[in-house]
Amino acid sequence: MSDPLTGRPRARRRGLLILAGIVALAALAWAVMAFALGTPNEDTDDAYVAGDVVTVTAREAGVVLAIHADTTQVVKAGQPLIDLDTASADIALARAEAELARAVRATRAQITEVGGATAQVVLARAQLERANADFRRRRGAAAEGAVSGEELAHAADQIKVARAQLQLAQAQQRQSQAAVQGTDASSNPQVLAAAAAVRQAAIVRGHMRVTAPIDGTVALRPVQLGQQIAAGTPLMSVVPLERVWVDANFRETQLKDLRIGQRATVTADMYGDDLVFHGRVIGVGAGSGSAFALLPPQNASGNWIKVVQRVPVRIALDAGELRRNPLRIGLSVHATVDTADRSGPRLGATATRAYQGVATEQRAPAVEARIRQIIASNR
Repeated sequence: MSDPLTGRPRARRRGLLILAGIVALAALAWAVMAFALGTPNEDTDDAYVAGDVVTVTAREAGVVLAIHADTTQVVKAGQPLIDLDTASADIALARAEAELARAVRATRAQITEVGGATAQVVLARAQLERANADFRRRRGAAAEGAVSGEELAHAADQIKVARAQLQLAQAQQRQSQAAVQGTDASSNPQVLAAAAAVRQAAIVRGHMRVTAPIDGTVALRPVQLGQQIAAGTPLMSVVPLERVWVDANFRETQLKDLRIGQRATVTADMYGDDLVFHGRVIGVGAGSGSAFALLPPQNASGNWIKVVQRVPVRIALDAGELRRNPLRIGLSVHATVDTADRSGPRLGATATRAYQGVATEQRAPAVEARIRQIIASNR
């Protein structure tokens, strides 16, 4: 018999109602099981954005002449940040160049002295031979009674004097040769030391311009124009916002299923729950936060109350998402870690080099060319 309103069989309507009841019962059963067993996630609101704060310091003392970047501005690695007064550095560099020229001239004079010392040896050797010849002649004449014994003794003394003068000339020759032996005007130790002093002065001169060591945003600029600063004075701080991470402080009771490499989602109070950042767990702290506090707790003294400790868990964020929606250090976030996959290790990865700076160039082409010019013009 058909329904007079719909024209459909009552049996079909009864089947649809039974099917809907089955689906509703299944959904209710799933909800009950999910509530009873819990989801494989761990989350915390005790999480904050962290990152590197690179402090730019002065390598040399000086007076600030120019400031090329200010707080909140973005800088690139190698970009000038601070200019210091170069007057003293220029004088020191000029003094070092003058010392190099003097060293080259002194070396050239020492090389010349080797020739003079050699000539003195030849002269002393000739005088010794003449003294020996005079002694032999007088000794023959003394045998015939033509020369007195006193004159013969005086001739013998002349041999001793000539021999001593030869030994002195030979010693002076060895001394002059030792100062320049195996070297020339460009490889003499005194010249090399003076050239090193020129390089050092050039490096100091280069430090009068302070550049950014890394790409980032200037977070703090305490230095002021005209300020006299000493070596090591903090000038400004640069934060690479594209490399920030999240330090999520999980309770110790939440760490059982946490593993390195697990996926994580982060929402920031700055953007709200609609914007989700994705990342992975890259490390778990070596201890609770209280253990590394300035005044760690002394639980063995007096009365004791158990407090659930929190351990920082580091979560690396997707760099592309950070470029599109940058975060700031210290912002509050909500972190959730998917603990379904527990195949990863409990400890972090082996240490790797996080950053690679640019070392000071000791032999800059322009400086080396200047050193060669000074040597060539004074040898």
